[in-house]
Amino acid sequence: MGSIGSVLIVGVVFAALYGVIKLFVRRKERIIAVEKGTSLPDMESKGFFFSTLKCGIFLIGIGLGVLIASILTITTELNSEVAYFSMIFLFGGISLIIAHLFERKKNEK
Repeated sequence: MGSIGSVLIVGVVFAALYGVIKLFVRRKERIIAVEKGTSLPDMESKGFFFSTLKCGIFLIGIGLGVLIASILTITTELNSEVAYFSMIFLFGGISLIIAHLFERKKNEK
């Protein structure tokens, strides 16, 4: 579990850095928009809702992937690295597809 833990830590660090950089860029865009006197788009709050929904569903998928991988390594003779990486990517991808379907269904209304 040592190598898997270090990979997950590196992934979390990169995700946190991406989030912080994205927040600073968004803040800068808002400051520029206010200085120009333009109003921010009304769709921004709608986009924020879907991005948080997508992030939440994605994290649930990754959590399920880790849980299923842990069960697989205990109950089968599957290599732990293969189990963890495959289940994280599988459930993470499925969760992003589900989030996309929710978003598309909401936009159709």
